[in-house]
Amino acid sequence: MKTIQLNGIKLDLSESEELLTVKAAAILGITTDDIVAVDIIKKALDARHHKPPRFVYALRISVFQNTMLSAEFEKELLLTQEKDGEGTPTLSLVSPPKLPVVVIGSGPAGLFAAYILAMRNISVILLERGPQLEERVKDVKKFWNNGILNYQSNVLFGEGGAGTFSDGKLTSRTKNPYSLWVKKILVQMGASSEILTEAKPHIGTDKLRRIIVNLRKNLIEMGCKIEYKKQVTDFLIFERNISAVIVNAKEEIRADNVILAIGQSADDTYRRLFERGVQMADKPFAMGLRVEHPQELINSIQYGKWRNHPQLPPAEYFLTAPIPDLNRSVYTFCMCPGGSVIGCAASAGLVITNGMSNASRSGEYANSAIVVNIRVNDFASQKRSLSGLEFRKIWERKAFIAGGNNYFAPAQKITDFLQGNPSYSVGKTSFLPGVKPSVLEDVLPGFVNESLRKGIKEFDKKMCGFITEDANLIGVETRTSSPLRICRRSDGQSNTIGGIYPCGEGAGYAGGIISSALDGIKAAQNLINNTYYF
Repeated sequence: MKTIQLNGIKLDLSESEELLTVKAAAILGITTDDIVAVDIIKKALDARHHKPPRFVYALRISVFQNTMLSAEFEKELLLTQEKDGEGTPTLSLVSPPKLPVVVIGSGPAGLFAAYILAMRNISVILLERGPQLEERVKDVKKFWNNGILNYQSNVLFGEGGAGTFSDGKLTSRTKNPYSLWVKKILVQMGASSEILTEAKPHIGTDKLRRIIVNLRKNLIEMGCKIEYKKQVTDFLIFERNISAVIVNAKEEIRADNVILAIGQSADDTYRRLFERGVQMADKPFAMGLRVEHPQELINSIQYGKWRNHPQLPPAEYFLTAPIPDLNRSVYTFCMCPGGSVIGCAASAGLVITNGMSNASRSGEYANSAIVVNIRVNDFASQKRSLSGLEFRKIWERKAFIAGGNNYFAPAQKITDFLQGNPSYSVGKTSFLPGVKPSVLEDVLPGFVNESLRKGIKEFDKKMCGFITEDANLIGVETRTSSPLRICRRSDGQSNTIGGIYPCGEGAGYAGGIISSALDGIKAAQNLINNTYYF
């Protein structure tokens, strides 16, 4: 059998995927009877330039060995078929571990680090400061509905990590060969197989929660010990190597290998690590606001007269605008079609926004962060590595006060923000617990406000109608990425303390579900290579 890849195969909205075989045969100059199989590698929607939207495919075509192809296509034949398990992490364990590996955090990085270790029959203790997902969901609902915040069980802390309450995007710019393997594991745990081929795959918060529960059960079956409500409060260091972790300020767990997958909001853990000599460095991040439009409006802007076509998903957008005179860049981030803007505080007296969608993306509103790049010299006034954490909290506290000191978020019509006018009402929004009409320029640095105003006006040139009385801005968006990096060597260990493997978003090396999972895999592989080989 011979295999060839075809790219750029297009289907109109009215055409069925059954036509892919016919179109592939026509391109190859053969009959459909010559084709053994047509596999979709990638599927993307092209709705650019207000032309009729079309789906564009990359296909893997398998034909009989004796099928005659043109010389052009014979040269492009795939010489090897994708094998079962290709891209699967493979490492041989040749010496047994002395102590269990401690994994701190059960977000994507921690879960997949634990998964790799468990695959190699390495004893793992996974410590999560928050509760199991079922309890966590109840606590989050209490916060959204009543403003009652649990500091250890919230949108940021608990089983599954911060990504549990999100759109569940699985996009990643990395070409890591394990990306597909991670998605296949998610499919095994209950995700739709469509995530394997979609150009912009997402799971949705509702399905992601079920997947996390299944992944937990799978890890336990593999021998992983998972302990909840176990916050690591200290690290014992002996001769510049980790020797134990302290849990809940009283329990000592001996460990000579610790994978740090703490997420970017564990400020108390960052501080303790810093005190114990773990080297960190400030890094750039981004801050801004979250914008919310009616989804029907975004559909109309993006799809035009085809906006109501049943084959089209809720419309998305990604916008960027350089601001040369300020030497800044404004861009959208984590756009959630048919979703909600959510409050995601984990500490008292802070308001933080994020976006979330269910798998169906069937909500009334579309939302996205609009953020401005923050450089290290914007906040690093003191010669230490935690100044970025304090910088973002300044504005989160201001947002809390502006919202009424009750976890309501300050909000303003986008038109009022651009004109410098206060909003006395903002109409209906999806944000929970609620919003208070405010002056948003009071809750962000001046250069961020100026950049946002210029950037939003540029966005309206690209998406006419983006600026409208029906759009609200809600603040503040400060957790797009970590403002620091936990420095690590080429072998994955901390620069300064042996046996500590920082990884994921909290370590400053990833952003999002897939890249965090991949960095967790990398940490586990480094640990195995460093520790368990003769």
